[in-house]
Amino acid sequence: MIVIQKCLACDRWQHPGRPICLTCGDAENLGDAPVTGNGNVDSFTVVHRAAAPYIVARIRLVEGPIVLGHLADNPEPRCDQPVRFVHRDPLPVWIPGHHHPPSTRSR
Repeated sequence: MIVIQKCLACDRWQHPGRPICLTCGDAENLGDAPVTGNGNVDSFTVVHRAAAPYIVARIRLVEGPIVLGHLADNPEPRCDQPVRFVHRDPLPVWIPGHHHPPSTRSR
C-alpha cells in the first residue's frame, strides 16, 4: 500500500509531503491517505551502470501526484503505459497494468 499526503482543506494530493499545502497554504489539515497504486509512466530511463540494467520511471498516479520508482517486468517500457505498484522483497516496484479491485456489487 502507498500513502501520499493529502490536504483535507482543499482535497489536493502532494508528494513529497510538506509542512503546508502548496495549493491552499493550509498547515492544519494535512494527513496521509492511501492511494490506489495505479499510475501511468510519464518518463523513464534505463540505468546501465549496475551489474544488470534496470529502469527508473517517473510515474503519475491516477490521483495526480508524481512518484519515482523501479519499473520491473517490462521488456518494452513506453510513456503513457499503465502501471501498478507491487511490493517485492526487498523493494517496492511498478509493473505493467492497472490493478482493478474486486467488484463489491452483490450477485
